[in-house]
Amino acid sequence: MSPTGVVPVPAELGRLERLARNGGAVFLVVTALGLLVDRAQVFRSWLFAFLFWVGVAVGCLGLAMLNRLTGGLWGAVPRRFHEAAGRTLPWMAIAFLPVLLGAATLYPWAGPGAAADELIQKKAAYLNLPFFAARAALYFAVWSLLGHTLSSWSLRQDESPVSARADRLQGLSGIGLVLLALTTTFASYDWGMSLAPHWFSTMYGVLYIVGWTLSGLAFTILLMARLAPEPPFDVALRPITVQDLGKLLLTFTMLWGYVNFSQYLIIWAGNTTEETPFYVRRLQGGWEWVGAALVVFHFALPFALLLSRPLKRSARALSRVAWLMLVMRAVDQYWIVAPDLLGHGTRAVPLRVHWLDLSAVLGLGGLWLYLLLRQARTHPVLPVGEPEVRALLAAPAEAH
Repeated sequence: MSPTGVVPVPAELGRLERLARNGGAVFLVVTALGLLVDRAQVFRSWLFAFLFWVGVAVGCLGLAMLNRLTGGLWGAVPRRFHEAAGRTLPWMAIAFLPVLLGAATLYPWAGPGAAADELIQKKAAYLNLPFFAARAALYFAVWSLLGHTLSSWSLRQDESPVSARADRLQGLSGIGLVLLALTTTFASYDWGMSLAPHWFSTMYGVLYIVGWTLSGLAFTILLMARLAPEPPFDVALRPITVQDLGKLLLTFTMLWGYVNFSQYLIIWAGNTTEETPFYVRRLQGGWEWVGAALVVFHFALPFALLLSRPLKRSARALSRVAWLMLVMRAVDQYWIVAPDLLGHGTRAVPLRVHWLDLSAVLGLGGLWLYLLLRQARTHPVLPVGEPEVRALLAAPAEAH
């Protein structure tokens, strides 16, 4: 913090904003041109990209509310970016429109063959396009309201710290996390699990809750590490704060492994025709190598690396693990939805990655990051109304 009490804005934010805007625009144009080549593939690639990036945004919002309940500098230092991610969710609702437009291509229950499928007809009261759109509108309304309210109250708390407002923020976060868990669960059923309407799993929503939180956490670490050399983060981002972020990353890595193994074990033990197709389709045709890569690079290697205390205290070293995690989060999202997007039914389809998958995820990612950084630059980058943050900026910095 400067002597005048003004928190400086890192110049890196402006550079990242321009890079995200320009790169995102290029890849969005490339993706749009794909409509001339393979319209159905554009819809498939867009759904994959949308599920990944809305997961990062919702995950960041969840981390903001979790920190309000638990406290700690691990969430106070990146708080403004978590809140900015929550404010991008109305824009992600607009990004959902291509999914609605391509629903007949993406979802068997919305396609022309649904009328001849007896099981789909039994689920028609829930799986129909008007109700599907209405539920999506509800999810985005809840997320956007939570993000806007949390951010507005938090900014007011900075301007005039009041204990009653802090209590309201904590109460909002408690209710908000429950709402976030419920809406994320149903959104995952609607947008992911209904790609295979004959299949179901009670663990599916938990996979998304944990996975989206992990995506938000990996993104947070990458952003903080990128800003660490510049003020005010050269002072605010202490090794102990980085270590706490590393501990959380380790915790959610273990939780991701646990819930995935639990789902596999339950389905393997049950061995029913309604449940086994999920893994039958993902353990053949090249998909088994993707599954093996997830075991090694999404769980085993990050788990082993994050056991190191020195690594967890270094923003640069931890960011390398976070990069690996964020990439593997995209691979995991692809492994979950692509086998059903590429072919419906119980038969396995060969592994295939289209160039539109890459352009869509980079295009939408660039747009989302640009919106987030533009939001973040409109307010102080640190919550200076928090006593622990003010004390942190006033105290001598530890060696990084």
